[in-house]
Amino acid sequence: MAERLAKSADYRVLRRLVHREPSTRITGQSTKTAILLDVETTGLDQQKDEIIELGMVKFDYLPDGRIAGLRDVFSSFNEPAEPIPPDVIALTGITNEMVAGHRIDEEAVSSFAEDAVIVIAHNAGFDRKFAERYWPIFQRKAWGCSATEIEWRKHGFEGSRLGYLLNDVGLFHQAHRAVDDCYALLEILAFELSTAGAPALRSCSSRLAKRRCECGPSSRRSSSKRAQAARLSLERRQRWQAEVMVRRHRRKQAGRRNCVSQGRDLSPRHRAALADPHGVRPIFRTCIANWPAASRAPASAARPTPQAAPERVRRLLLMLN
Repeated sequence: MAERLAKSADYRVLRRLVHREPSTRITGQSTKTAILLDVETTGLDQQKDEIIELGMVKFDYLPDGRIAGLRDVFSSFNEPAEPIPPDVIALTGITNEMVAGHRIDEEAVSSFAEDAVIVIAHNAGFDRKFAERYWPIFQRKAWGCSATEIEWRKHGFEGSRLGYLLNDVGLFHQAHRAVDDCYALLEILAFELSTAGAPALRSCSSRLAKRRCECGPSSRRSSSKRAQAARLSLERRQRWQAEVMVRRHRRKQAGRRNCVSQGRDLSPRHRAALADPHGVRPIFRTCIANWPAASRAPASAARPTPQAAPERVRRLLLMLN
């Protein structure tokens, strides 16, 4: 019956996603290894919220974008420090009882991801920051985003959300569970786009190749050099800014002396600043540091007058008045 409905233009049939079984690695062909990653978290704050589930699917792919085979699957819960919020439980179906006592093994994650040339996530801007915060190995990996790096609407899809894409290829699954979302993304990337005549994974193959090159040892050395150059650039910029401030202050001092030599009158503030070559800010710091505690007025008291203050404080107040 489902077959008859699928052939009819009046009906659309969705089939439950069936997970692929792991297969042995293909020999004799040029394949590369990638990982699909998804995390479920206690919230959207990538600095404070915690991962409660990690799912990864490792697969091999050919240069033309075809999936060569499923290599391995990783799935694990993680108990957060705080109880899971009710809205997250409603969205994911993950309860506090399910994650109780579970911890994600960092060594197992590193071993699983070691031979992957790229990590792909649907909305990598979210998953990547969590993954890199928990497991340093992902900081050394190239990343791809299947949501933004493939022009889904151009290929006839209604949108880039995972559920929309999966429905458009004729499947449905249990959404918002990490490893199930990875299986769903695998089928979406394996789907052949009629507009491109190739699997969806091929649409971002050039980006994958570029990131693969960027992940090599020589690139890590160049990244280190770039970081060092950036630090030196920052130091030079800071020195330059300090020099600019000094030159600007000297020009102001020279202008005031010019006014004096030409017999032009100066305001009391300018006269006080001209008398002290260090400027107003160092005077303020020195005055406050050297002002005896006995002469400091409480916050609620009236502002001290120049006559009641020490000499250096009197000069400061003249400049500020």
